[in-house]
Amino acid sequence: MLDESLLDAPEALARADRRDLLRGAAEAGARVRTAARHAAEAGIGSLTPEGRPRAVLVAGPGTAASGVADLIGALAGAAAPVTRIHPTGVAPAPGALRWALPGWAGSVDLLLIATADGSEPGLALLAEQAYRRGCTVVAVAPTRSPLREAVDGVHGLVVPMAAAPHGEYDAETSAAGPGTLWALLTPLLALLDRVGLVTATPEDLQQVADRLDRTAERCGPAIATYSNPAKTLAAELADSLPLLWTEGEAAGPVGRRFAAVLSELAGRPALAAQLPEALPSHGTLLAGDFAAGADPDDFFRDRVEEGETLRARVVLLRDRPTGGLSAYPAARELALGHDTPVSELEPEEGGELEAVAELLAITDFAAVYLSLASAPQP
Repeated sequence: MLDESLLDAPEALARADRRDLLRGAAEAGARVRTAARHAAEAGIGSLTPEGRPRAVLVAGPGTAASGVADLIGALAGAAAPVTRIHPTGVAPAPGALRWALPGWAGSVDLLLIATADGSEPGLALLAEQAYRRGCTVVAVAPTRSPLREAVDGVHGLVVPMAAAPHGEYDAETSAAGPGTLWALLTPLLALLDRVGLVTATPEDLQQVADRLDRTAERCGPAIATYSNPAKTLAAELADSLPLLWTEGEAAGPVGRRFAAVLSELAGRPALAAQLPEALPSHGTLLAGDFAAGADPDDFFRDRVEEGETLRARVVLLRDRPTGGLSAYPAARELALGHDTPVSELEPEEGGELEAVAELLAITDFAAVYLSLASAPQP
């Protein structure tokens, strides 16, 4: 059960936030600025590439690397195919994970490595394999890490990962933590801007940092729920099965990351799908056991022994205003036609990167609030 009173008690939220997740969310803008500075100091801004890579490969562990690959793929669009190299192994421990290049990878391809740990021997082996194949290798990893020592200047370029301004928060959640994604993603965006796959100039990255700061002010713990979009969304998602429907290329990764972070940080199930495909793929959920009206008034049911049943709630995420060809009207009609409540998130006007940053910030804060307000309090 969600303790909604906790949402409007900043001091109680701070006591409950033993993993410093709210601080991590608030520092996302600062992480972008530091990461952009690290990228410049590493010489990314002075690179003179001879042309675009044929393909981009992304490797790394956990939710952060998955989000980096997903976002780069959406932002690059048709400029080049982006493929994540998924790890294999007997356990999710750094020493057990292994990555392997696809057979077609070669000298015209770019390998990006993103890790908040840096102790994975499998990533060092991957960089060595890529070097032998002639792939260009660029990694973002912590400053003092075995991966940086193994790769930097030998098999490729390593950009130091931007640390949290006031010290790292709990390593248990750092891979899914709100600031970690931007610490890993920002230098890679600067690199891809230089090779012509995305538009992420230093000015663009500064605007992203500013947008993250403004959104953190709107979503901070001191802002009351009624005017706080993240707290409002967290309260709306209590005791529900979120169906995250996205429209717009860059909104898709936001929805998928939101589902992953809800699971990893808040222990909540969620399903993400892009419109219009979400309508047939999730439509049956609105009419089945998860429907808002699926609990019949059965006098003989033993309700004492039953747990609370999750009810579907649609969350509409978009990275552009509705206009032209849009599946939003059909999505609203389908949800409301099944008495299913709907939450909507739309960013303010701005560039694509700014829109993505705002949606990521709100959903990250919402996942954190849901995690804190749902946890047993001492």
